[in-house]
Amino acid sequence: VSVIALEMGGSSDLCALLRPGDPVILMGPTGHPTETPGGETVMLVGGGLGNAVLFSIGRAFKAAGSRVLYFAGYKRLQDRYKVAEIEAAADVVVWTCDEAPGFTANRPQDAAHVGNIVQAITAYAQGDLGQPAIKVGDVDRIIAIGSDAMMAAVGRARHDVLKPWLKADHRAIASINSPMQCMLKEICAQCLQAHVDPVTGARTVVFSCFNQDQSLDRVDFRSLRDRLSQNSVQEKLTAAWVDRCLKRLNHRVAAE
Repeated sequence: VSVIALEMGGSSDLCALLRPGDPVILMGPTGHPTETPGGETVMLVGGGLGNAVLFSIGRAFKAAGSRVLYFAGYKRLQDRYKVAEIEAAADVVVWTCDEAPGFTANRPQDAAHVGNIVQAITAYAQGDLGQPAIKVGDVDRIIAIGSDAMMAAVGRARHDVLKPWLKADHRAIASINSPMQCMLKEICAQCLQAHVDPVTGARTVVFSCFNQDQSLDRVDFRSLRDRLSQNSVQEKLTAAWVDRCLKRLNHRVAAE
């Protein structure tokens, strides 16, 4: 088991204090494994920390015999990590960054773009980044993992700027990062996620801890953002309290 911790908030400050041999307890969500069938052309769309998950998924798709087109997006140049693993997990990687001058592609089939992830996919599809080694029009399945805003943007773009290049019957999945608590599949209901049927408008609710992979066309992303923002005050208080405790600890160690 490998773990990547995002340096944000009080919890990651505590993770930075871990030393080899310290006990670590990992909790779910126990969830459901991502479906990785063979014989498909798959587009992986990762934003920031989402790339920590996607390179493992890409590796599984390739092992199953699928082709993998990977769009790896980052806000800052310093945010990129696991470059070799991402390249090994994909037949083609398009590196995209909001910050200029952007990245440099290491392999001849790969490309780089400065801008957001939807702009990168559009530029690649219309040939602005060179002749595509895997055409967007060949994609059977899209899996997007990142912030709620990024996943929502990819979902909308499929019916707008990207529609001319995509198969009408492609399947699009997002890994939904609902707030979670028990991690035990349908117990505490902290992870409830609203869905809206794109045809009838009927609203339903699912447990994200049971299966984080959900249809991009059904997820109510406004509801998801509202849910995620509910914890912001508590997270700020936790970070402030951890900082205070660590400062007191450092002062005590220095005095000793």
